[in-house]
Formats: sequence, C-alpha cells, structure tokens
Amino acid sequence: MLIINGTVHTMDGPVMEHGYVAVAGSKIAGVGPMSERPANWEGEVIDAEGGHICPGFIDAHCHLGMFGDAVGFESDDGNEETDPCTPQLRAIDAINPLDRCFSEARAAGVTTVLTGPGSANPIAGQFAAVKTDGRWVDGMIVCAPVSMKLALGENPKQVYHHRDETPVTRMATAAIIRENLRKAVEYGEKLDKAARDEETDPPDYDAKLEALLPVVRGELPVHIHAHRADDIATGVRIAKEFDLKCVIVHGTESHLIPELLAQEDIPVITGPALGDRCKPELANMSLETPAVLCRTGVPFAICTDHPEVPVQYLPLCAALAVKGGLDGETALAAITINAARIAGLDGALGSLTPGKEADLVVTSRHPLELLGRVKAVFIGGGRV
Repeated sequence: MLIINGTVHTMDGPVMEHGYVAVAGSKIAGVGPMSERPANWEGEVIDAEGGHICPGFIDAHCHLGMFGDAVGFESDDGNEETDPCTPQLRAIDAINPLDRCFSEARAAGVTTVLTGPGSANPIAGQFAAVKTDGRWVDGMIVCAPVSMKLALGENPKQVYHHRDETPVTRMATAAIIRENLRKAVEYGEKLDKAARDEETDPPDYDAKLEALLPVVRGELPVHIHAHRADDIATGVRIAKEFDLKCVIVHGTESHLIPELLAQEDIPVITGPALGDRCKPELANMSLETPAVLCRTGVPFAICTDHPEVPVQYLPLCAALAVKGGLDGETALAAITINAARIAGLDGALGSLTPGKEADLVVTSRHPLELLGRVKAVFIGGGRV
C-alpha cells in the first residue's frame, strides 16, 4: 500500500508538506517526499488528496472495554470494590472488545489504548495495551501487563468510607500500598533463597505478591492515579522508597509542582481536562497543564480516561492543550510518540518509522483540527 499526496507527520522527524508513506504487510516500509516516491508501485495506492498522514493515536490511560457503554452493573467490570489491594486482577479478563466504543475509537483514529481497572483501590490491578480492532482480546494485545495501577486521593477514600473499612484517609491508602510492596519484596527474597538453597522451602503461592514481584523488581511500571499536588508528591515518595518505575496519571495539579516531577524525571499522563470539576481534587484543573509540563521538561502524554471523556475525543483533548498554550506538533506527539514512549511501546508504535507497525490515520485537515475529518484508519496495515 502506498499513501500519497499528504502532509506527513512522522513524529520522529520534520513534517513533510508533500509526502508519501509506503506499507509492506503490517509494517511501515518507507516515508519520504513525493519527489522520492517509489516508482512502478504494484500495490494499492491511496491518495490523501492534500490531507494529513500521521501515526495512529494512542490513549495512554483509559478504561475502554471495562465499563459497558449505556449498560449498568452487568457490564461494570472496572472496579473490584471488595478489597483495597487487588494487584492480581488482569484487565484482559474484563475487556469487552465488542463494546461499541471500540468502533468509535477506530473511527476517530485511536488505534491503541492502555486500559484497565479504575481507581477504587489503592492497588487496583494490571493494565493492558491493546489495539482497538478485534473480536477477542487475546488477538488485540500489544502488551499485558503494561503497568500496575495504583490510586491515591479521594477515590479510595470515598469507596471504603461508605463501607466503614480501611482506607478512609490518605495515610491509610499510602500505608496499604507500602505494606503490600514490602510483602512482595520479602516474598521475592524468600523465592530467591529457595532457588539458591535446596533445603529452603519456597513460600506458599500468593497471587497478589506474585503480581507485585515485577513491580518491586523494577520490571513493571506503576501508573499512579493522583490529582492533587500532595497526592502526586506521595506517589513520588513511595516510588523512591521502593525504587519503582513510576508514571503519574491525571496529574491535575502537576502544573503546580512541575519542578518536582522534572527533578525526578517522572512522566505524567495528563487529563482529561474536558469536563466539569465534579470533585474537590479537580478544583485546579487547567487547560494550561500540558504547556507548563512541556516548558519545565516533564515528559507527558494526554489521555481521555474513557468513559470520563469518550475515547473518540482524544484528538480534541490534545487540541484543547493547544488552546492552553502548547504548539500543535507537541500536542500531536502527546497522543502518538510520547504516549508510546511513556507506555514503553515506542519500539513498535507512535511514529511513522520504517519497521514500525503500520497504524496510520489519514485526515482531511491537521489531525487536531476540529473541523477536519478522518478519511482512513489503518491498524497493522489493514484498513478498519
């Protein structure tokens, strides 16, 4: 397949005003100006007609497929509100790929999402990165688990306060996280000792601690739900204590403490900023947050937190960051290459680089322009 006559946003190089993208099988085979387009091309040729060609959009944090669209409790599988520590939960066991929001995501050019449990529990479970095209989740997985979800702030407090159970304070939320991380460290030490010494019995199998082992060993990052600045600081504190790979999710007040995040080199998946201030910790929500993070040198991506903002409005969320002071290409990077980098998926996704997966979007105008149309979407080289 050869897509021609478009403005090409490679995301790892300069924008090409009049260029082409070549696809061979499921991979990007070449990118360049139209003056260098392959001669005697034998495959399909698609004319972008002066539109724009960019990588498929990546939503770095959402709950797509976890909460059924326009359905009640029967399809509400995003929060196990019976235990504040549930690291053994796997998003892939709850994702419903036939939820119609997947088709809405594809139609809008969102080709990959990081989706998983909500923020009811201090330790909520394992997120997965999946493509948005498919009928069974096993064939859609890009990486599972891609992260372990932790949650600070109001949400765990609200859930367990109504049950008269721990945690009902921020102190207890942090204590639960610390306690279980420490248990996982000790569990791993016992496993290692048993492996070295045949006379030492290994500990009894523990599903929760098994799930936390890659976290405390630095193999699996934690994505920490935190809105308020003090919650963000708590997340950073815990990550430093246990030497965790850490990403702050939402970071509504991250623009108030960007130096802390820059100093620790901790990325932020910011958003959504399209919506009302429905709880106190959103009081300082601002469209300028991504621009402040950018100026301070904090790596960031932009998310929808679907269903908080429907996943198809991911480009709109990025466009609102432009309204808040970000330039257009940086905002586009926040839902393509930067989202892929933060997710650890940039070796295969996020830019129009030869050898990467052919997830592509063709639009009539700049990809973030509200009045533009999505003309074609490709996932793995196939039109969807």
